[in-house]
Amino acid sequence: MLLSTVGFTANILLIRAFGTLAGTNMWFLVCMRFLTGLVVISALYHREFQPRNLFRNPRLIARGIIGGIGTLGYYITIAHLGAGRATFIGNTYVIWAGLLAVWVLGEKFTIPLAVGCVAALTGIAMLTHVISTVVHPGIYDVMALITAFASAIVIVLIRQLHAREHTSTIFAAQCVYGLLICGIPAWQMTNSLPGGAWWIIIGASLSAAIGQLAMTRAYRELPVGEGSLLQMLVPLGVAIGGMLLFHEHFSPTELIGAGLILFGSVLPTFRR
Repeated sequence: MLLSTVGFTANILLIRAFGTLAGTNMWFLVCMRFLTGLVVISALYHREFQPRNLFRNPRLIARGIIGGIGTLGYYITIAHLGAGRATFIGNTYVIWAGLLAVWVLGEKFTIPLAVGCVAALTGIAMLTHVISTVVHPGIYDVMALITAFASAIVIVLIRQLHAREHTSTIFAAQCVYGLLICGIPAWQMTNSLPGGAWWIIIGASLSAAIGQLAMTRAYRELPVGEGSLLQMLVPLGVAIGGMLLFHEHFSPTELIGAGLILFGSVLPTFRR
């Protein structure tokens, strides 16, 4: 899980760098991530990988479609909101996954989860200026929140799928259905790629494949709470990288909101 946080942090910062280039094509970047994932799976797990299950298991299909759409939305929000802000909002998936686990997996609704929900929602309101009369949240803030919901659904599906499916097949579902969703738009806009973008695309794709594969494998052994706790290192690393590399900044109110999101997301994951 720690390895996955390193991969995801590098991936997000590279996406941010890609977004600063003129004429960027996020559809193509997402497709390269999925394609690289399939290459890694084929190289490392050619015996365990069961491609036929991708079209037979309804949960694998749902994991692929929801994960593919959520990944595209996340990439777009990073380019428009900044790496730190998009990641803080996106990482509230921990809260939504906890609530879904109560409903779908029959887990208990605990006091820490309730307090975490209140803290995270308050933090989102402060980070996106919902309660401000001057600045209001935009469409990309809403998109970031939707991608957080999508990530929560995916985490619950991954936990369910590990009872029958191998890690490689679960990861491949996102790659295959993601390519089906993004393939045509990406192909049509290939000529618009800016010069020098290929190194960023390759680096972002490889780091994403490492992060996703490591996270998927880790959730086979770790409960959602413990795995999600380690994933809280990602928004911290991304926020620091965004400030150092891209001169992103947070107002005092936004910093308090980001802190509340982290607190609310971490609280339900603690175990004795």
